Amino acid sequence: MAIVKHNLRRAVMKKSSLGPLGEAEMEVLQHVWEGGRPISVADVHAQVAQKRKVAYTTIMTIMRKLADKGYLRYEKHGTAYLYEAARPPGEVKHSLLTGILGKVFGGSPVDLVESLVTYEALSEKERREIKKMLERMEDDDDARS
Repeated sequence: MAIVKHNLRRAVMKKSSLGPLGEAEMEVLQHVWEGGRPISVADVHAQVAQKRKVAYTTIMTIMRKLADKGYLRYEKHGTAYLYEAARPPGEVKHSLLTGILGKVFGGSPVDLVESLVTYEALSEKERREIKKMLERMEDDDDARS
């Protein structure tokens, strides 16, 4: 079977941040990331359909839009298209969070964190992890000084 690469779907983003994602787009993207390998529309559809009723064509459209936005790329493999992440999860999360930070919190990371710790029900374990993260950041700053 020949694999034909479709570079037209490798969208090049002109902005430093990626465009916003809807809830369904994020759900599909999560399934692609979890697969860790090229995945078909049928495979993603089967995973999403376990949680809710959704048409195959809806998943196909979402995946095509994610490719157009630069989040996914695909290759034709026989009669099927196999999709894979065009960007790693950390890069996407950072880009989306940067957009929220600017639009919602006026660019203030402090306001973002304050909102999270004030309005989210953090477990004791999550609080300890956040404290450790802050301590590591302080240690890194001390080491650079």
